[in-house]
Amino acid sequence: MTEKFTGSFTQQEPIPDEAIEAALAVLRHGRLHRYNVVEAELSETALLEQEFAALTGARYCVAVASGGYAMALALRSAGVQPGDSVLTNAFTLAPVPGAIASVGAKPVFVGVTRNLTIDLEDLVAKADQASVLLLSHMRGHVCDMDRLMEICSASGLRVIEDCAHTMGAEWNGVPSGRHGLAGCYSCQTYKHVNSGEGGLLVTDDEEFAARSIVMSGSYMLYERHLAAPGPEVFERIKYHTPNISGRMDNLRAAILRPQLRDLKQQVARWNDRYRRLEAGLRNIPGLTVIERPEMEQYVGSSIQFLLLDWQESKLLDVMRRCSERGVELKWFGAAEPSAFTSRYDSWRYANSTPMPSSDRILAGILDMRVPLTFSLDDCDLIARIIRSEVGAVYQSDA
Repeated sequence: MTEKFTGSFTQQEPIPDEAIEAALAVLRHGRLHRYNVVEAELSETALLEQEFAALTGARYCVAVASGGYAMALALRSAGVQPGDSVLTNAFTLAPVPGAIASVGAKPVFVGVTRNLTIDLEDLVAKADQASVLLLSHMRGHVCDMDRLMEICSASGLRVIEDCAHTMGAEWNGVPSGRHGLAGCYSCQTYKHVNSGEGGLLVTDDEEFAARSIVMSGSYMLYERHLAAPGPEVFERIKYHTPNISGRMDNLRAAILRPQLRDLKQQVARWNDRYRRLEAGLRNIPGLTVIERPEMEQYVGSSIQFLLLDWQESKLLDVMRRCSERGVELKWFGAAEPSAFTSRYDSWRYANSTPMPSSDRILAGILDMRVPLTFSLDDCDLIARIIRSEVGAVYQSDA
């Protein structure tokens, strides 16, 4: 009998009971706005910022409405102006070039390697074209951050990390988001903590932090932040920094705080599932597994593999056959953007030039979510289905 997977690729685990109770407490007192507090009360949002700063080892943190807002806020706080160029990955998702475009800047795309990380040789070649790199750790793949920071330091590039897929990840013992000027994180449903939408921004730079807090919509209530610089820093910038409201509220912060306390355990669970899938996908003719560097501590909330140099019709046939057996794969090589997948040349508001070596990689990337609602046995079954269908199409082509 042909095996079929009947689970959901979009069903997340329930919100923890502790988080539900915390949310109910906020709903009962009604003070959802982060600055609406009673005497001696610390808001849920301010406490979340303090706890996330401690978790990442950052001096400052600001909680905002989304990961995309966090990136745009970071670019503004870094002084990016309309017309400036900003380097970013060719392999990423639409909110990253979208954040650059939202401040009137121009994305300059840097290529992707077979390990699905930014091409450091291409970065060297393009480093003189911008003063900021918005680095996307796309789908949780972290490049050699030591080498990247050497390149950026030598070139005067300031690094803002998009850590939407790497909350809880590390490179060489340093948490993702802590290598450059700032790190931006997402709390959207399919990320590592879930408040539906939400974002976090961390930095050690006091003026950058103060600008971010004021721009996020603090009015002159910045003293109600716990993970923030002193009032003298705000005095230097407050009259010259616009309010571009995008705050997080206390309801979402209350939902997130208990999840952050469980993050390390959740990362271990994701990686158990990732490793089962990875083992099941090894040694399949025509399929390339993405090798993870020893220095990388990743979070396996999704998995990617390459069908490199396959004809488009054959690759689509694999996807169709897997879908008929309940396994949802996404393709980053399609000419038209679809749902959460797109190519760097999909965004017509951003000029791009063809990158043949990167185009070859993008044309072969297949991507799959790994929700924690999957059991280890589910992962074994999914790997068997992919193995069977890739093998069948590969053999028919041969």
